[in-house]
Amino acid sequence: MANGSLCSVLWCRAVACAAALVTVDALLVDITYVESAVAKGAVCLDGSAPAYHLARGSGSGANSWLVHFEGGGWCNNVTTCLQRKHTRLGSSKEMATQIAFSGILSDRPDYSPDFYNWNKVKVRYCDGSSFTGDVQQVDPTTKLYYRGARIWQAVMEDLLAKGMDKAQNALISGCSAGGLTSILHCDRFHELLPVGARVKCLSDAGFFINEKDVAGVGYIAAFFNDVVTIHGSAKNLPSSCTSSLPPGMCFFPQNEVKQIQTPLFILNAAYDSWQVRNILVPGIADHRGTWHSCKHDIDQCNADQLRVLQGFRDDFLKAVAEQGNSATRGLFINSCFVHCQSESQELWFSSDSPMLGNTTIANAVGDWFFNRSPFQKIDCPYPCDSTCHNRIYDDPSHA
Repeated sequence: MANGSLCSVLWCRAVACAAALVTVDALLVDITYVESAVAKGAVCLDGSAPAYHLARGSGSGANSWLVHFEGGGWCNNVTTCLQRKHTRLGSSKEMATQIAFSGILSDRPDYSPDFYNWNKVKVRYCDGSSFTGDVQQVDPTTKLYYRGARIWQAVMEDLLAKGMDKAQNALISGCSAGGLTSILHCDRFHELLPVGARVKCLSDAGFFINEKDVAGVGYIAAFFNDVVTIHGSAKNLPSSCTSSLPPGMCFFPQNEVKQIQTPLFILNAAYDSWQVRNILVPGIADHRGTWHSCKHDIDQCNADQLRVLQGFRDDFLKAVAEQGNSATRGLFINSCFVHCQSESQELWFSSDSPMLGNTTIANAVGDWFFNRSPFQKIDCPYPCDSTCHNRIYDDPSHA
């Protein structure tokens, strides 16, 4: 399916660009391979061991844990999964052995005031299913392993054995497909932690909505259905959703956030640039290329295109509102054209970071996590927010 392949390629480009924005003085953290997982069949698409990067906490943060899931899209059929198999999104053999921690993962109090001295983990993403897949049989031809849910379990067991079982505070977070992971596994993560621990979940750019594209086609719904089917994800999605909806629909947070018991913070741009480029206007829906400039830079959108984008924002806010306004839920929904805001230092916490109500993302999440004050704010429509760092894509032809 060509559009599935395109979707995967575009996500890789976006992740590569995001990685290039890492600050110079970021913390460099070595990789840890979970070799014991291989015997349990908890492996990447190519059969290699799962991996994560762990920076140990200290002082007041010694018994606090931040577990952050890497993003990177999904593969929805044999072709797109094979495309990932020999990349870092399908094999730990292709992963960098050392990565930079910045933004929410920073070890500096002036960069991440509430979490800097915690045990911080970045879980690498190599299964293509937001850690939900589990197919026992391995096709002898493709030799693809669909084992994302097993990876999640194996990594959690490894971290619990390294001290997370004594956590007093714990937060799972993630960007993009990792943000969806933190939603899908939120309650499951809470159940692993000690009774009495403060446990919460943060989803950054993970609230993907079931929106038809500009051609009137339900592209993303079909794509998610294919993801869930090939990975055998149904049994690992929240039963509160799958008991009443087709499993593919349970990849959409709007169909399950309401049932999540653990406190959840939703950090998302109302004009999420990945959703605009790949859900609202996937290349297949823009044959004439009339959206190229607009998808490249929101400031290049014409009046008609802006009306479509405002309609997308309306639908996004409606999907969020339908989850209710639980007192334990956090919301930071700004009107920026961006995708993922917790991993980048300039967006998370810096002198010119995006703000809502004169509050940075870092302070909003910290206040919410430690119950200093609730935070549920939704921005006014584009272009009212002067604090945005709107993304400009290098090549407008990248549909």
